[in-house]
Amino acid sequence: MRLELRVPATSANLGPGFDCFGLALDLWNEVSVETGVEPSVSWKGEGAAELATDGSDLVHRVMTSVADSLGRPLPAFALRGLNRIPLERGLGSSSAAAVAGAALALALLGEPAEPADVFGHAARIEGHPDNAAPAVYGGFTIALAEGIVRRLDPHPGLRPVALIPDQRLPTAEARRALPDVVPREDAVYNVAHGALAVEAFTRDPSLLSVALGDRLHQDARLALVPAALEVFGTLRDAGVPVCVSGAGPTLLVFPGGPLEAPAGWRALPLAVSDTGFEFVER
Repeated sequence: MRLELRVPATSANLGPGFDCFGLALDLWNEVSVETGVEPSVSWKGEGAAELATDGSDLVHRVMTSVADSLGRPLPAFALRGLNRIPLERGLGSSSAAAVAGAALALALLGEPAEPADVFGHAARIEGHPDNAAPAVYGGFTIALAEGIVRRLDPHPGLRPVALIPDQRLPTAEARRALPDVVPREDAVYNVAHGALAVEAFTRDPSLLSVALGDRLHQDARLALVPAALEVFGTLRDAGVPVCVSGAGPTLLVFPGGPLEAPAGWRALPLAVSDTGFEFVER
């Protein structure tokens, strides 16, 4: 048996939607498994040289966890991965791996890889439902801690550009920088701007420059990467809608036209993906 799927990059938080908003992006990792051959692991693309090939990678770990939760063993298989999503840059590389692992495990075990089941396993194991939701469902998503997900159609005029620096930022380090307590005014600010962001992402992108305002996480994370803080401030001062993508340090920008990357950065124009993970027929 041979199974192949692809999973999109994602941008989570999106300014005020801390730990709940997500957007699927048209940048895809591809993962395949094949049974009946010598078990092995190989990677190509982004971060290939540093990813484990002994079965301890995240795709394998998720597959094993899914099988264990179902009380059934996985058959031996060879795994191949082509990564286009940069590692530790805030574009959902870990969630893409978790979604791939969950979907492939279910399919190998003869179970339907239903989106709700794939999301449930991936979010439980990887721990970031805000990234897992758009990787599974596509579009613009709102994920609640209770396991509820709502997918909304993103506005067709959205034209994000990912500004990707050379520097990496592990999610755990970015989360440790966040305060445990926030002032009430800041919480109210994010509730209001989060509500406006839903309107901006789905109906009126002209609101993004205001709607992407945040007081819960972006300042703390940007402080960890001074170069990102500087670029972020320059864009905001120019009225360009911008937010930290996930935990950063990538910035997601909605420039409304061409955007030149600063020195040491990549500017990657990305369409919004209406679809999440999908099996590929060869």
